Amino acid sequence: GRSGVLPQRVRVTQKLTADADAVPAGKTVRAWIPYPRAIAGRQENIRFVASEPSRHRIAPESALQRTAYLEAKAQVGKPTVFSATYEVTLHAQYHAIDADKVTPAKITPELAPYVAERAPHIVFSEPLRVFSRQVVGAETNPHRIAQKIFAAVDEIPWAGAREYSTIANLSDYTLHAGHGDCGEQTLLLIALMRLNGIPARWQSGWTFTDGDYENIHDWAEIYLAPHGWIPVDVTYGRLDSGDPALKWFYLGGLDNFRIAFNDDF
Repeated sequence: GRSGVLPQRVRVTQKLTADADAVPAGKTVRAWIPYPRAIAGRQENIRFVASEPSRHRIAPESALQRTAYLEAKAQVGKPTVFSATYEVTLHAQYHAIDADKVTPAKITPELAPYVAERAPHIVFSEPLRVFSRQVVGAETNPHRIAQKIFAAVDEIPWAGAREYSTIANLSDYTLHAGHGDCGEQTLLLIALMRLNGIPARWQSGWTFTDGDYENIHDWAEIYLAPHGWIPVDVTYGRLDSGDPALKWFYLGGLDNFRIAFNDDF
């Protein structure tokens, strides 16, 4: 009966180093290190532990791209080191979705921005509309539409991306290039969801395992009534399983080996 399950408590240290003499001695070096905000049932009980230097400023919970701010004077021949250590309880997510009980969301003023275009990367272009019609067809059930979009974007292979600032429209690029990394796939998914009246928004942060893997990562959330906001990771995509609940896990579910730092882009 709960959507947040399998809690695990983790301690994280993030470190940023400016090389010795990369900045003239005496100049102030400023660093913004990503810092999580509380998300009920997802990441909770955040506790700051320590920082280097010890003086720091943490952005308020309202910041959609929350950071810990640090500064220090550069010294001759010495690297300038910044770090932030904190603890957080992470929960996995699971929503048992019955498509027959899902209804179109009432678009309130709070949800309206998440079904709208947002240039330059979320634009309802004619190629996007054509692709959407091919994928969605005559389907009207929001959950089944979401499944069709999820499957279609999942078919677009992952590929390493060039610097995002060189791409005029990330969702359009992914559609036309026929490949994309996690952020590009996610923005295409968000654009298609919004075009079909399903509220969708960005989320990104850090993913890891209990082994030696770690990486930055981007995913999305969509709004399905009556469930509310649910996570969607189209890069992890459909899992190789005959069990539909496992196959479609990342359409509404999320593992507990990730920390969200950004709730906007």
